[in-house]
This record gives sequence, C-alpha cells and structure tokens, in this order.
Amino acid sequence: MGQKEFKVAVVGATGAVGNLMVQVLEERSFPVSEIKLLASARSVGKTLSFRGKQYPVEELKEDSFEGIQVALFSAGGSVSKKFAPCAAKSGAVVIDNSSAWRMDPKVPLVVPEVNPDAALGHSGIIANPNCSTIQMVVALKPIYDAVGIKRIVVTTFQAVSGTGKRAIEELRTQVAEIANGREPKREIYPHQIAFNCFPHIGAFLDNGFSEEEMKMVNETKKIFSDPAIRVCATTVRIPVVYGHSESVNIETGKPIEVEEVRRLLSGFPGVKVIDDPSKAVYPVPLQAAGTDDTYVGRIRKDPSVENGLAMWVVADNIRKGAATNAVQIAEVLLSRGRL
Repeated sequence: MGQKEFKVAVVGATGAVGNLMVQVLEERSFPVSEIKLLASARSVGKTLSFRGKQYPVEELKEDSFEGIQVALFSAGGSVSKKFAPCAAKSGAVVIDNSSAWRMDPKVPLVVPEVNPDAALGHSGIIANPNCSTIQMVVALKPIYDAVGIKRIVVTTFQAVSGTGKRAIEELRTQVAEIANGREPKREIYPHQIAFNCFPHIGAFLDNGFSEEEMKMVNETKKIFSDPAIRVCATTVRIPVVYGHSESVNIETGKPIEVEEVRRLLSGFPGVKVIDDPSKAVYPVPLQAAGTDDTYVGRIRKDPSVENGLAMWVVADNIRKGAATNAVQIAEVLLSRGRL
C-alpha cells in the first residue's frame, strides 16, 4: 500500500521563505499529491517549479483552501491573521511562519527537535518560532534537559535575508555603489547596511528592547514551557546575506563540564559541533548557508558566573530558521498519524 499523499498550499509562495518552502517540500520528499501556490494579486501570472513541473501562482482568497490538508504560511502577520483561520476552518493544518500566532496560548509554538509533542495539541494552527529563537533553543535543548538553564544572555548577528528579498538587493546594491564611488541609497533599513551593523531589528518598545529581542525572550519561555527562565537579548543586523550567528551565554542549574556539553550536542539531532578554535575551526555563516543544521562552536566556561557557559551558534535563517522548520513540523504530524 502506497504512502498517503496530501494537498498542500504555500501562502506567500513568491517570497524568499515561501519559495524555499516549496523547494524544501521537494528536497525532503514530503508526500504531496497536489500543490497550490498562493500570493497577493500582483504575483498572479508568475510560475514556480515543483518536482520538474511549473505551477501557476494564484491569488490568495478566503476560499483558496478547499480540499487543502496542509497550509504553509509565510506572508506576514496581517495576512496570517486574516487567512489562517479560513484555512483551518476548511480543514487544513496551518503552519504559520509569521509572529501573528506565536504567543497565542491556544497555538503551539514548535521546534521539532525541542518540543515535538506540542504540535499534537493544535486546534488548526501551529506557529513557527522566530528564526533566531529556533537555532538558539536547538543548541540549548540537550543542555537544558541535562542540567537546567537559569539564565540566557544572547547577542545575535542577523543576516539581511531575514528582512526579505528587497533587503538582500539593498545590501548588494549598496556594496556596488560604494565600490564605484557613489553614495549608497537606503530604503529598507534605518542605516546603511553595507560595511556596517546596527542593533535595531523591529520597532523599539517602552522597555528599551526591540520587538525582535522580546520575541526571543517570550518564545524561549514558551518553547521550554519554563516561565522562570531569564533571557536578555540584543539583536544586531549585519551585512551577511544568509545565516544568523549568535553569541550565547548561559547559567546552568547544575555544573557541567565543557566536554560533556560537546558530547551532548554532538549526539543531538540537527546539531553539528565545530569547535577547534586554535585551528580557526568554528561555525561561520557562509558554512551554514544552504544547510539545515545548527552549528555550535567556541564552547567554553564563563568564569565570571557560577555554572556559566559561553558558545557560538550559527544557522541558515531562512532554512532551519523558517522554511525547513515548518516542513519538519508537518513531518512530525505525519509521523504521529495526525495528518
């Protein structure tokens, strides 16, 4: 008897993440009987390739989900708020990449390596966490399970692809303009991004933190089901196209040796330890780009605090940080007989 196949819709299919969702479905051989590509009216007329065949992009409407069983969303929060309930009402399981549903207490927030069982408690919508949160919790999960984590201080160095296609183009254009002696034009970011960086991702809130920083704080607590864990984040945009990097400092509940941390991480699904600094061996964004793993290096004791550890974590932000994680959530449901 052949494997059951599913009708899948991708919302925001022409965007950077939506496009990659289509690609990842193909790469991972997700059992798709029919794919429906949805986007705004301005994308109608475009086509995308899936398994060697071209499929037209259709306009997203409230009745677009008839017969759809899995709907992958990556079209922004306002679109998800409006159309995800329509898809769920039609009988689809929605896996949403925006921030719209992440902190809704009725919506599971899932990283398959970390809290797969949470996906089973959905009521039609499952949220994909923030890209920076995903790679951090994957790297911390085996440590959390072994000795607990009391506090996390994280500084991120985030690629422009996290903002979308126009931001990638802005970086490339600015580099070319500077190389040719012209004043770089700025449209997407508050500052020039070429040869620069700035600690500003999302709007700033009354507490002095940015939206991106508070996403990491709140999502980490929800994913670990641990409201007591203390998290302080600083998020920085850097002139890299693909791959977020993070300096992660943690205070564990009990002592743990560095070699034990390396052993735990090396045996954990989706993690690769790359850690020989004396030979310049540590993760970098160029190495992570185009892959689905979370890379960890520079693992060391922090002597400034009891049970302190420091590490460096790198992953492709639109693959593991978005598209791949979403498809992996669908795979969890499939493997548990919940599709």
